[in-house]
Amino acid sequence: MFQSKRSKLIASIVLDLIGMASVPLGFTEILDLGWAPIAGYLMTKLYPGKSGVTAGVLTTIEELMPGMDVIPSFTIMWCYTYLIKSGVEKEENVIDVDHS
Repeated sequence: MFQSKRSKLIASIVLDLIGMASVPLGFTEILDLGWAPIAGYLMTKLYPGKSGVTAGVLTTIEELMPGMDVIPSFTIMWCYTYLIKSGVEKEENVIDVDHS
């Protein structure tokens, strides 16, 4: 579905905007009851693995909590996956060689 970093970033931004769309409409709690499980499921599909499942659960909870719709969960997960987590993995692969 979304394989490249760019396509996942675009999808993440769009999904965050959808989640925030209920705020200006004024009846956020009603829309969030439907959107919360969908957002959690989409998070697990967009970001597979243990991190995606954890983010999916947190996204579902975040969407159900009043006033928390403004948190860009999908974009935060993209940043974690491609900026934070990938940087940590690169550091672990460094082999230090002594030239003595």
